[in-house]
Amino acid sequence: MPATDTVVILDFGSQYTQLIARRVREAGVYSEIHPCTVTAKDVAALGPKAIILSGGPSSVTDADAPPFDPAVFDLGLPTLCICYGMQLLAHTRPGGAVAASTDREYGRAELTILAEVPLFAGLPRDGAHTVWMSHGDKVTAPPAGYVVAARTKNVDIAALANVEARVYALQFHPEVAHTEDGERILHNFLFAVAGLTPGWSMAGFVETELAALREKVGEDEVVCALSGGVDSTVVAVMLHKAIGRKLHCIFVDNGLLRLGEGEEVAAYLREHFDLNLHYIDAARLFLDRLAGVTDPEVKRKIIGTTFIEVFEAEAAKLPKVKYLAQGTLYPDVIESVSFKGPSAVIKSHHNVGGLPEHMQLALIEPLRELFKDEVRKLAVELGMPDFIIWRHPFPGPGRAIRIIGEVTEERLEILRRTDKIVQNELVASGWYRKVWQGFAVLLPLKTVGVMGDGRTYENVAAIRVVDSLDAMTADWSRLPSELLASMSNRIINEVKGVNRVVFDVSSKPPSTIEWE
Repeated sequence: MPATDTVVILDFGSQYTQLIARRVREAGVYSEIHPCTVTAKDVAALGPKAIILSGGPSSVTDADAPPFDPAVFDLGLPTLCICYGMQLLAHTRPGGAVAASTDREYGRAELTILAEVPLFAGLPRDGAHTVWMSHGDKVTAPPAGYVVAARTKNVDIAALANVEARVYALQFHPEVAHTEDGERILHNFLFAVAGLTPGWSMAGFVETELAALREKVGEDEVVCALSGGVDSTVVAVMLHKAIGRKLHCIFVDNGLLRLGEGEEVAAYLREHFDLNLHYIDAARLFLDRLAGVTDPEVKRKIIGTTFIEVFEAEAAKLPKVKYLAQGTLYPDVIESVSFKGPSAVIKSHHNVGGLPEHMQLALIEPLRELFKDEVRKLAVELGMPDFIIWRHPFPGPGRAIRIIGEVTEERLEILRRTDKIVQNELVASGWYRKVWQGFAVLLPLKTVGVMGDGRTYENVAAIRVVDSLDAMTADWSRLPSELLASMSNRIINEVKGVNRVVFDVSSKPPSTIEWE
């Protein structure tokens, strides 16, 4: 934990928990998410200056409600309880009461402030304030010592305040953009209520982390699996700045990358950052092993196993290496400690976390405290170029899971050229930076078409473009029809083997971002 004021966020399973943490960090205060199963003693040992309880999908009256140590409220720390957290406060404190509501609120609501409290400083009491609600249960009686600070049309108790104890509760979500005064409310809690000092910055993180990496590695050497994505590239550049040529980066070209990506990334990193880069062309090996395979899960496992085999063989040539560096992000860490346990396996993920234990390398994960958007800010601090910083996420199995069915060199070439047009059109139109991810998919069917005076029977390509904050949920991007028309026309005219283009208009959930 950094030597700055810290906020501990207890997670009760809300879809917005990571957003709370980001909002706190954006205010210049370091935050950490911990599962709600931690005890009050555990929380105190973390040394936080304030606590936030997240929302969650459960009811506090359920027999299987998330575990919680109510002694957290006795630590004497400034505390903000959001949604489920507010109901938990009322449920566990003397005098409070919670009941199922017949008037559930989902979406926008109009909040009326009833009490002048520090949490609402600067917000006028006359008039309504738009907030975002998402709850079934509601607080029906405030705990002893608490005043009702706000209400909505359907909820008489929409906010609670104990000014002396510095404990506040909100039925709505201040962390979401739909709550118009949410940023002001959170800032009031952090600075007016908790008296915190902003000290978390990306520049400070870089300075502290580089020093820590130098001390940890010492005279040993480190190996890093470099994919060309922003996460692994940031890890490589950070370590290079910290330990120089004692870092060995291994780039495995599996033949499933974007058009020209392997050569482009390798050349740039060697030229501009002087990375000690080992470029392994294993395309033929991967394609041979994928021959005849159509099941997406089998594809992923073949690619993961082959990657480990190639990476391990190259790393074995480096006897002085004692550490393995990888781009683990904070959402990965959070998911592994959720009170509900790890998420169900929807599809296997391919990363160097699957390297065999017999390699006996200690892990270095410089990004494990950061979110994806913070990694991009870190990349800016490190002087990396926009074409790497804003590169769209790319799956470890690469194009193998964007080719539905068997992966062949012919189908790969069709998809590479199709996807290159999608990328170029997004960039040229200014949409590339506006969306989370955009790519092409090659479908396992052919349709009849007409080109010139002849009949064709060629492949169908799908365009997938989504908006998201963290890839946990996503919605299809509403691209202008003119842009879609340009993509379709270019693909059909310029890519031999495609005579039909479709646009994916499904969201996650129920669909996933990738097709396999």
